[in-house]
Amino acid sequence: MEKKPFVTLEQVKEIVKTYPTPFHLYDEKGIRENARKLKEAFAWNKGFKEYFAVKATPNPYIMKILKEEGIGADCSSYTELLMADAVGLKGHDIMFSSNVTPKEDFIQAAKQDVIINFDDITHIDFYGEIADFKETMSCRYNPGGDFTLHNEIMDSPKDAKYGMTKDQLKEAFTKLKEKGVKHFGIHAFLASNTVALGYYPKLARILFETAVEVSKETNTHIAFINLSGGVGVAYRPDQEPNDIMAIGEGVRQAYEEVLIPAGMDDVAIFTELGRFMLAPFGALISQAIHEKHIYKEYIGLDACAANLMRPAMYGAYHHITVLGKENEPCDYKYDVTGGLCENNDKFAIDRMLPKIDIGDYLYIHDTGAHGFAMGYNYNGKLRSAEILLKEDGTYQLIRRAETPEDYFATLDFEGLK
Repeated sequence: MEKKPFVTLEQVKEIVKTYPTPFHLYDEKGIRENARKLKEAFAWNKGFKEYFAVKATPNPYIMKILKEEGIGADCSSYTELLMADAVGLKGHDIMFSSNVTPKEDFIQAAKQDVIINFDDITHIDFYGEIADFKETMSCRYNPGGDFTLHNEIMDSPKDAKYGMTKDQLKEAFTKLKEKGVKHFGIHAFLASNTVALGYYPKLARILFETAVEVSKETNTHIAFINLSGGVGVAYRPDQEPNDIMAIGEGVRQAYEEVLIPAGMDDVAIFTELGRFMLAPFGALISQAIHEKHIYKEYIGLDACAANLMRPAMYGAYHHITVLGKENEPCDYKYDVTGGLCENNDKFAIDRMLPKIDIGDYLYIHDTGAHGFAMGYNYNGKLRSAEILLKEDGTYQLIRRAETPEDYFATLDFEGLK
């Protein structure tokens, strides 16, 4: 798949007249079109709802766009709950899926009357001491073992800290029923960033079969099944992107084969996507400011791992386009680096690219999810701005860049005197 920027060099040059690089740029048109396609893929399920994983791109302007497309929010912390409320999302438009949850977070979730998803059976008694149980509540399931697809191990739930065993799930439902809960949800996440069309359908089948068993044994009503995230994107040009229509059809087949014969045809399907919803529709825009010729050829950018941690942290691949040189041959080999005092601060290693000159603008693809969100202040680096490229071609600042004053704001210099 050819990876093309959603912005031109001319547009970037216009933006930098007002907002200097580096910055994360988001494509409103792409975000809206993708949201509509997801809803179309699951339109066969009358209760379907996507709860955007706020942790992927915690920006209220992005959340507002998604809200306008009928999408809710999946929150995992106190502050994410506050952000969802500020955007105007209320009640069951919000899922709260947390782990190792402080009591303050549960209190806030109860106050906002969101759907709470318990990660562990011990959290039920913990919650009961600080807040009232709701009519609708959910539990997170971990089937253990290895998750395989086409005889390939995709991930190992047995090593994950999330969720309950099946026996604990049944016990949890029984306890919650005694507390007055009437409608139940089951949630699970078994693999991350998959580009296999079979992931969601297989996960769905596991959860559907579990739901039938648990509902029967505990005599409870399963209102929804949350397939969580895990549907990934094609970061590399040689990868095929996920076909969400085919994925939705695969889940439908599992639904009709497992739930409908069990008389559970009212179960709503929820998803909790972050990467799929946003990653391809964001880019880190940075400028080449140095070049270095030693044992390798280096290009130094004004961005660093503090702006995009994934390559340094995971060795993750992010495609790079040199804006204005899209049609030039990629006949130069570079390490593309940032300025942190860490040797792993590299956006690309031995990457074949066109000749890069000082002042060139580089477009680092697929940073719309887990890009800005994972930023940090190591070396006193400041978080960059976030800018929205609107459908009409204009642009809007949706988060200003940090300043040294922001960095020092939590310090009490007066106490040094």
